[in-house]
Amino acid sequence: MRRIAATLAVVGALLFSAGTAWADYADGLAAYQRGDYATAFQEWLPLAEQGKARAQTALGVMYNEGTGVPENDAEAVKWYRKAAEQGLAEAQFNLGVLYANGWGVPVNDAEAVKWHRKAAEQGLADAQRNLGIMYGEGWGVPQNDAEAVKWYRKATEQGFAVDAQNNLGIMYANDEGVPEDYIKAYM
Repeated sequence: MRRIAATLAVVGALLFSAGTAWADYADGLAAYQRGDYATAFQEWLPLAEQGKARAQTALGVMYNEGTGVPENDAEAVKWYRKAAEQGLAEAQFNLGVLYANGWGVPVNDAEAVKWHRKAAEQGLADAQRNLGIMYGEGWGVPQNDAEAVKWYRKATEQGFAVDAQNNLGIMYANDEGVPEDYIKAYM
């Protein structure tokens, strides 16, 4: 009986602390959305230091954009990497963007592809589109129109119509990775 009570106490404490962490993240998000970046930072920093991936990504965004803190891409890389290594697709995508552009790290297309692929495989349409671009251009991977089409289709199927659908249409019009088809090119 004593073990059951002790187990229930531990489970209750864990649930309470998880709820508190979520509330702190939500408080930080509300502060961020109303432009109170100092409060957002104060809410998210302890969570990020505890390893909470969403808070780590939020700090990465703040440093990347210079919102409420001095712009510091190296610091953004640090926080995005911590969240990306935990599997958070948004952080993986953002880290890929930093590697592709050389913001806070040297330009490294292979690393950009690595992080975009991880996010794309989780279904993040932005990453799928970027991976399509990288295959289409041969940045960090051998140029491969069929792979580019595959990733553009995945992004387009999610309704990410602006860039991915446009790029897919161009590939149909130019017979790149798919048979030339002007009807599909303009759909």
